[in-house]
Amino acid sequence: MTAGALSEPAEAAAAAAVDPAGLREDLAALVRIRSITGDEEAVAADVATRLRQAGIGVEVVSPDPAAIRADPAWPGEETTRVSLPVVIGRLGRGGGRRVILSGHVDVVPPGDPATWSVDPWAGEVRDGRLYGRGACDMKGGVAAIVGAVRALVTSGAADAVRGELVVALVPGEEDGGQGTLAAIRAGVTGDLAIITEPSNLDIVVAHAGAITFRLTVPGRAAHASRRREGVSALDNLYAVLRALQADEAARNAAETDPLMTALGLPYPTIVGIVAGGEWASTVLDRVVADGRYGVRLGQSPADAEADLRLAVDAANASDPFLRDHPATVEIVGGRFGSGRVPSDHPLPVGLSEVVESVTGQRPSLLAEPYGADMRLFIGQGATPCVIFGPGDVRVAHSADEFVPLAEVETCARVLAAWVVRELARA
Repeated sequence: MTAGALSEPAEAAAAAAVDPAGLREDLAALVRIRSITGDEEAVAADVATRLRQAGIGVEVVSPDPAAIRADPAWPGEETTRVSLPVVIGRLGRGGGRRVILSGHVDVVPPGDPATWSVDPWAGEVRDGRLYGRGACDMKGGVAAIVGAVRALVTSGAADAVRGELVVALVPGEEDGGQGTLAAIRAGVTGDLAIITEPSNLDIVVAHAGAITFRLTVPGRAAHASRRREGVSALDNLYAVLRALQADEAARNAAETDPLMTALGLPYPTIVGIVAGGEWASTVLDRVVADGRYGVRLGQSPADAEADLRLAVDAANASDPFLRDHPATVEIVGGRFGSGRVPSDHPLPVGLSEVVESVTGQRPSLLAEPYGADMRLFIGQGATPCVIFGPGDVRVAHSADEFVPLAEVETCARVLAAWVVRELARA
């Protein structure tokens, strides 16, 4: 892959200046930092240093988490945190157009190490892939941003731009997005934004959302030898789950956006945790189940919560025991709204042109069924935003998570050229 197809000299110079060895070193170093959500101070300090060494001005903003929790747009959280370090880098003269490159530095836990064939914190490279927790989601994308910034400076292309590039590397995406909300409240808004979440180098122009819920389902305890004198909370949970399955089918069947319908099941509902019982020979009198409920395109998390409550109410109304002892639902953790930019918006159109110039292939414009910080830039920052990054989200959060190094390199080249092109219009 070369940057020779780029027509403007400054764009081509920036793309050509991307250093593959530097990208690999950056990415491996980031993966070695165990930045599980809620513990991002070390990785924020590291990536801030890398950006400074690349040659741009950097500040680390650390708002009080309590102040962000009080924000009307607070997106929830699923871990207790005492800090919220947001790394903000700036390159350019300011006063004109402003473009944003953003990514999150937190990762989910690696799970059972025995399920991995490599050390999840080593950043090992095999056959052109770098492995480790967060390699795909999304330290590969973060490394691509750092590499693009370094290329803009070393190539001299930064001197040709008339606006400003802002880099925002944030904590707290995995459990809601409060890092990006904090960045926006600190003034990180602009004309266009790209988040380098994994997209296989296609362009995500729409995404669903999700809310995390907790069901508490009652029963009536009895000795196992007199099972019929009790009411199993587990059986009652099944009744609620059947109602949620019917609700899932109806909500997905009602979707009309072609990008979302192409996903097949854009708004899934699942239960991921079930807990209950204290004795093997006692009929369960209470079950607690945590799950995830999809937020439809254009729907707020609050409206999705209302839909969820209607489905649980329907389950209660249809069951004799639950009518008098209803299952309850509460929202816990992340509240991810949905996001959308039109496919013909100048952002995906212009980015597609740069991708094709760098790679020789036109990227697809896609929707994804997961929640992302994209919706915060659009909804809270009034900044059109898309997702474009290296890696396949199907391997995110999994054992042996990896990102292809060639995609990280390509992403960095595209980002560097795109920044020059957009800011040449400032």
